[in-house]
Amino acid sequence: MLTPFHLAINVTDLDAARAFYRDLLGCAEGRSTDSWVDFSFFGHQLSLHLGTPFETADTGKVGAHLVAMPHFGVVLAYDDWRALADRLEAHGTEWVIPPTVRFEGEAGEQWTMFFRDPSGNPIEVKGFRDLEQVFDR
Repeated sequence: MLTPFHLAINVTDLDAARAFYRDLLGCAEGRSTDSWVDFSFFGHQLSLHLGTPFETADTGKVGAHLVAMPHFGVVLAYDDWRALADRLEAHGTEWVIPPTVRFEGEAGEQWTMFFRDPSGNPIEVKGFRDLEQVFDR
């Protein structure tokens, strides 16, 4: 059984973070104070604290793209990934990498999308038709 991870990062505005993580991504809000808020980020604990977000650099080579490092995200079942991609597209999300398939027809076939939260934190969400294939080579 997998257990939830915990990630704490900085954001510049808690109201904007709530609108993004809770209202757009659909993450349930947990505890909060005037300087931080917890969310269930697809079953994992994400703590957002007021402060300066971590620096990133576009050094991660993903196919033909360079993506921000470090970044975080989640792996979802394909149907959940597709529903989230559709919701983000309808919202007019500015993509780093729009929803696309990678490794099509190969081991580890996956769908991916990269975007940033309102504070600029980079996020990747992957989708798999079979979650048992996440670590296939």
